[in-house]
Amino acid sequence: MGNLQEESDLKSTITISARRFEESPFIERTNTPNMIRGVYAGRYFPMQIDEDPIEKYWLLRQKAVIFDVPEKPIEISGPDASSFLNKVLTRDITNVQEGRGYYALACTPQGGIFMDGVIFKFNDNKYWYVQADGPFEDWLIAHSSNYNIKITDPKSRVLQIQGPASLEIMKKASRGIIDENMKYFRSGFFDIGGQKLYVSRTGFTNELGFEIFSDGLKTDHLALWDHLMECGKPFGMEFSASRAMTIRRIEGGIFGNLTDIDTSMTPFEAGLGLFVNMDKSDFIGKDSLKEKDKRTCLFGLTCEKAVPAAGSKVILKNKIVGYVTAGVPSPTLQIGIGYVRFYEPDSWIGQDLLLELPDGDSYEAKIVNLPFIDLEKKIVRGLDRSIPSKKEEVLFNGK
Repeated sequence: MGNLQEESDLKSTITISARRFEESPFIERTNTPNMIRGVYAGRYFPMQIDEDPIEKYWLLRQKAVIFDVPEKPIEISGPDASSFLNKVLTRDITNVQEGRGYYALACTPQGGIFMDGVIFKFNDNKYWYVQADGPFEDWLIAHSSNYNIKITDPKSRVLQIQGPASLEIMKKASRGIIDENMKYFRSGFFDIGGQKLYVSRTGFTNELGFEIFSDGLKTDHLALWDHLMECGKPFGMEFSASRAMTIRRIEGGIFGNLTDIDTSMTPFEAGLGLFVNMDKSDFIGKDSLKEKDKRTCLFGLTCEKAVPAAGSKVILKNKIVGYVTAGVPSPTLQIGIGYVRFYEPDSWIGQDLLLELPDGDSYEAKIVNLPFIDLEKKIVRGLDRSIPSKKEEVLFNGK
C-alpha cells in the first residue's frame, strides 16, 4: 500500500487513535488546529498545516525550510553487524567508511525491493540504517538468526534543513564547525546548541541540505528546535509540512518506498542497478536477481496540460502500457510531472503517449529521463548555488 501524498490525499482523512503511532517530539512547536498527519514507518508526520505549499516550495528553493520527517533510524550493533548487513543489503558494505552515508537497498528472496534507505557506520560494530516506510526492523530481526548482533530502535527523530541557505544556517547552529568542507553524504557528531548530535549532509529534496538526528531521550527536542529556528531566522527559514518536499523530491527524481518502488519491482526495473553488487558474496535476493531482466521500467512523465495523478493510465496506440505511481505540478518547469511504471521494458524515453487520469480525461504526455531538474545533481552537491527565480503558478486542467 502506497504512502500517497498528492493533493487529493490531503483531503482523504479518517479519525484514528492517537496512541496507535509514534508522535513527534517536536509537536509542541509545530502543531496547528488544522494539521493533518500522515503515518510513515509507524510515525506521525505533518502532511498539511495552515500554509500555501507552493509558497513553501519557493522558500525551499530560494532560502531554506525545516521539515519534521518520519524516516526511522534502526541500530544494528555487535561483532557480526558488518557481515549481517552484507547479507541483508544488496550493496557491498565491506569498505563502508565512518563519516559517510551510503544509499542501500534490501531485497526479498524473490528479488523485489523491500526497503531503501541510507546506512551510516559509527564503528566496526555499530551501524544505523535510516529506513523509509515499511516494517524494516521486523524484517531485520527475522533474518538475524546465527548472527551475534542486536537490532534496536534508538528513538532518533530526524529534522531536515533544506535549501540554498541551509549551509549558512548549519554553520551558525554548529558555531562554524559545519562548513563548506562537509561534502555531500558526509556525516558526523557535532555540538548543535550544546547537544551532541549526529548530522549528515543529506535530505529528501535534491536541494543543498542537512539532516539532524536526535539522540532519543537524551535529547532536549524543544531546545534543539528553538536553537535551529533561531539560527535560521536571519536567513528566512520556516517550518513546512511535507507537500513542498513531495513536489521537490519528485522533481529531483527521488523514489518513495511503497509508493514508487515496492516488492513487486526489482532494483533493475527501478533503474537502481548501480546499488546492487552482484559480484559480492551471497545476499538475500541474489539468486533471483541473476535471472531478472536488467532493463528499466520506471521513468519520468511530463504533461503540459494536466498533473498526473497516482493510478493514471499510460496508453500507447490504445493499449495500456503502464501507470502513474505519483504526480505533482512542477512550479519550476511549469508542467505536470510524475513517475510512470511500465509493464514491460522498452525504449520508452522520448515517446509521446496518452495520459488518462482517474476521472477519464486524457492528455498528451512525454516520457523523460530522471531527474526532471538538475540531471547532473549540481544543486544537491553544492556545485550550483544559484537562486532560481520564482514563477507564477500555472493552473492545470482548470484547477
